[in-house]
Amino acid sequence: MAALSLPRGYRCTGVACGIKSQVGALDLTLVVSDRAAVAVGAYTTNLVQAAPVLWDRQHTPTSRARAVVANSGNANACTGPRGLEDCRRMAELTAQAIGAQTDEVLVLSTGIIGHYLPMDRIAGGIRQAAEQLGQAETDLLAAARGIMTTDTRPKLACRTVRLDRNGTSQGSWQRVPPDASSVGQSSLEREILITGMAKGAGMIAPRLATMLAVIVTDAPLDPAAAQDLLGETVEETFNCVTIDGHMSTNDTVLFLANGAAGGEPLSGSAFQAFRAEFRRVCEDLAKAIAADGEGATHLITVQVRGCQTRQDARRIARTVAESLLVKTAIAGADPNWGRIISAAGYAGCPFDPARLVLRLNGFLLFADGQPTDFNPQEVSRSLRENRDTLIELELAEGQAEATVWTTDLTTEYVHINADYHT
Repeated sequence: MAALSLPRGYRCTGVACGIKSQVGALDLTLVVSDRAAVAVGAYTTNLVQAAPVLWDRQHTPTSRARAVVANSGNANACTGPRGLEDCRRMAELTAQAIGAQTDEVLVLSTGIIGHYLPMDRIAGGIRQAAEQLGQAETDLLAAARGIMTTDTRPKLACRTVRLDRNGTSQGSWQRVPPDASSVGQSSLEREILITGMAKGAGMIAPRLATMLAVIVTDAPLDPAAAQDLLGETVEETFNCVTIDGHMSTNDTVLFLANGAAGGEPLSGSAFQAFRAEFRRVCEDLAKAIAADGEGATHLITVQVRGCQTRQDARRIARTVAESLLVKTAIAGADPNWGRIISAAGYAGCPFDPARLVLRLNGFLLFADGQPTDFNPQEVSRSLRENRDTLIELELAEGQAEATVWTTDLTTEYVHINADYHT
């Protein structure tokens, strides 16, 4: 993974404007491209959609994006015509502050549903953010903190791909060199950076898009190619995260590509190299969201292999991941394999139980239709001493597989969500 850096042509920051009740908490984020950027989005499939989702759907895909403005602490969801106007006003105020057009600004909101935005505070926050935009790691961290709600830490991921003069990938680099601004014009090579930030720790279920994420790159991309890439990658990463099965009204992934690295839109092997690194950024963010599940003590990876179709594999994996009994067993370091087998069985996908194999953290617990002779204390100790938990289910129906990420369920999760509003 690359060091935390912004791609060429972007500036960002996060400020405190008083939306959140905590004094000094960052709650407004601004990301600006100094040039027009391709922008595409993926959005929640919830029928109840917040005003920013409706706004962004109307304005993507585009080749004219200049900024993303986001607030936390208030979702601007279920707020009717006033909410739509407040969203438009956020875009307008941002455009005025950076010298752009209103329809060149995308908007994100996250927080409590059903409250109107404090637009006087937001207006001041936008002005302040526009004045302190920067490109340093501290600016990027502030921007990531500005979209947090119940998150315990900012979620950031960076990847770099280096291309030779023929557009052939030379592999992922760990860091953009100090003179990276001139590399894009070199006849010998160019480096492309992909940087993403996300928020999410609860109200998370698959088949949405994600919680909130903004991914920016200096790669030159065609809008159609960018949209296809985002759609397929979201399906394989963010849509494979489930924490509590509750789909939000605001979930959005925005992807901006401003072409500042130079050259023609990526194609062929260069595009494939970019695709691989883009996938890694999204996977890093998706796993970070799962790992930060509200009150969680374990990040659980559920891998299902040997299904007839990928849809079956994902359905089984998701059913296991969303089982409250499986989650609580992991929280208690209890290798209760029966809960996992049972959840797989009611997922609604046909398979032969006699050929099912289950491993937990590498320990073989179930095979040939019966439990194995494993040491429960040893498995329990593995669960207790490791935050990462791996559930592996192997079927004998085909070659399809899927992976889903989730968390355990603790009493702290109940406390957080019981007290969230009041």
